[in-house]
Amino acid sequence: LSAAVSFDPTLLEFDCYIFILYSQLLKAEYFFPWKGEQQMYKLDIGWPKTPEHFTGQTFCVAVDSLHGLVYVGQRGENVPKVLVFSKEGYFLHSWNDTVEMPHGIFVWNTATGSSVWITDVGTGEYGHTVKQYSPLGKLLQVLGTPGNAGSSLIPLQFDQPAEVFVEETGELYVVDGDGGMNNRLLKLSDDYKEIWLTGTNGSGIGQFKIPHSVTVDAFGRVWVADRGNKRIQVFDKVTGEWLGSWSGCFSEDGPYSVRFTADYKYLIVAQLNINRLAILAAPSVGSIGECVLVHSVQLADETKPHLVDVDMESGAVYVAEIGAQQVQKYVPL
Repeated sequence: LSAAVSFDPTLLEFDCYIFILYSQLLKAEYFFPWKGEQQMYKLDIGWPKTPEHFTGQTFCVAVDSLHGLVYVGQRGENVPKVLVFSKEGYFLHSWNDTVEMPHGIFVWNTATGSSVWITDVGTGEYGHTVKQYSPLGKLLQVLGTPGNAGSSLIPLQFDQPAEVFVEETGELYVVDGDGGMNNRLLKLSDDYKEIWLTGTNGSGIGQFKIPHSVTVDAFGRVWVADRGNKRIQVFDKVTGEWLGSWSGCFSEDGPYSVRFTADYKYLIVAQLNINRLAILAAPSVGSIGECVLVHSVQLADETKPHLVDVDMESGAVYVAEIGAQQVQKYVPL
């Protein structure tokens, strides 16, 4: 350092000396270990406007991009199980009927209206079901037998179903197995008949250990967070054929949630135990290849991001954090 900076300490005030030293270090690029990395998201510190409405553990979040709404599922004694906010962060209302322990939540929009699908992993009279509600909380449809854990031999008998994804056509994809006896991916028609079913408990191709989240891309592929196996598996949405898997990005912690960005260029993955959002390059049509980590968002310790959702209009990412007991919004830069 003395060779890089020529000075006489007796002629300089101490603060001037520090400034010159700092300037020389910058020129030498000693402070640029992250050079070339581009931030992709920033936290919206103003969302929601009234965070005191989070009174339980926030397990899941779903965005209604068409109507500008955000639904949050939370657990706890004597707390509302579903909270509804505007995308601007204003609390609107809540509902609670026939929801025991929400795990996953999804908004389905059609030309005639919208509905909210919830997977319930409770063990009481409402649990082990996948349910459809109106935006105000009226129960419309129940899949499974409420209160009864199912068997993998019966398609519509669930055991702690983790998440549901519904296409515009009304076809549903359910990952069934948040720790129960089932470890499977099920596709149902719009009238709730089995189209295909794949998966058993294990680590082989097409097997699962806690399939925890499911999403569908724009190229006809179904992506599943195979949490216990620390990998993502990919399937053909028409046939259910296995297309490949990613495990190289998950040596530290398995994937908990999978959602695509609005342009389908990236896959956002929540990793609960290391408090991180991993942003992976999403392959277009063709081979799945190997996973490539493009960027990551490191959250605070003990935040525990569980499930996420993406506003397909603005690109904002909403993160349900069971450790922090809140939902946070990240906006693209």
